[in-house]
Amino acid sequence: MSTPEPKERAGSFSSSSAETATHEDNEKLARLDPVGDEEKLKAPEELEIDDGGEDDGLLNRESARQPEPAQPAPSSFRSALIWMSINTFATIGIVFTNKAIFSEPSLKLAQLTFAAFHFFITWLTLFTISRPRFAFFVPRRATIRDIMPLAIAMSLNVILPNLSLAFSSVTFYQVARILLTPTVAAMNFVLYRATLPRNAILALIPACAGVGMVSYYDSLPTADASVKTTSGLGVLFAFLGIFASSLYTVWIASYHRKLNMTSMQLLFNQAPVSAFMLLYVIPFVDTFPVWAEVPVSRWVMIMMSGLFASLINISQFFIIAQTGPVSSTVVGHVKTCTIVALGWITSGRAIGDKSVLGVFVAIGGIIAYSVVMLQEKAKQAARGSR
Repeated sequence: MSTPEPKERAGSFSSSSAETATHEDNEKLARLDPVGDEEKLKAPEELEIDDGGEDDGLLNRESARQPEPAQPAPSSFRSALIWMSINTFATIGIVFTNKAIFSEPSLKLAQLTFAAFHFFITWLTLFTISRPRFAFFVPRRATIRDIMPLAIAMSLNVILPNLSLAFSSVTFYQVARILLTPTVAAMNFVLYRATLPRNAILALIPACAGVGMVSYYDSLPTADASVKTTSGLGVLFAFLGIFASSLYTVWIASYHRKLNMTSMQLLFNQAPVSAFMLLYVIPFVDTFPVWAEVPVSRWVMIMMSGLFASLINISQFFIIAQTGPVSSTVVGHVKTCTIVALGWITSGRAIGDKSVLGVFVAIGGIIAYSVVMLQEKAKQAARGSR
């Protein structure tokens, strides 16, 4: 779960360990950021369930030709809590599972192959839940020519963060993803002159400073071999991944408008194109392991990663439909804090390590930003109801 507002976007919910982040970052961004006037688009939860949404209008026009998809019925608090718990555990699970996979030297440099596998799992999951038996959404087709630029951006949005995870500590990887929010805000300002409230900008300053502190202290060499650190490559891939994810988040808004598709419809078209495209590049980029020598435990983890990806895709649909921005934001911060805490515990660092200050500053800043943006949305809703 932070966005390019004024617009909405679809995230690759499963492909990167960034579903923590990216997917979910895209969805959280959509729920929090301010919207402009002419560029205004609805947040994903509005897109999926609001009767007056742009995509709903499209579906209404198509209703004469095809049955309307069944939406999840409003469910109890217990049901929403179950899906949020599934999403939380799957998100945490995919980060640490992928980290374990990438810790295997023979698999660390097979990133494109791993991304293609996740794209296939993403498509298979969406294909399954779009069938009439489930009817979570109605698939719509886009031409390869239309979708190819976005598929390339989607691939970078997944591969670069995964490379960051492979060469970084989990703590640094997750804290660095906080920069997605200010980067998206900066891109929105440059491209669309969209501005944030003053208090939100002030909250992002310590968030960025905290990430800088973690970047510095986490990358310092240590005499203790048991302490997990971040390499220079990890820092480089992290910042490249943040730029790629931010560009993808901002850019995808125009595709929602251009193709008149919901997030799931767009992702359903992107995923297979991205996977197929990578097949042409994999032989020239990836370093393949001797597959027979890959431990069985790693194969189990790869299957678990795919399972977590599917659970994230499915649970995100219900979370968007059944919860509001406050619940979604709280869940997002719970996942961030949990991943950072578990990453710290497994890193071997002492409680008094200097980078812990940066962690608290960064997380405190992004939580303050979320509070400001939620208050701003509440004010906008109050003014709109008058």
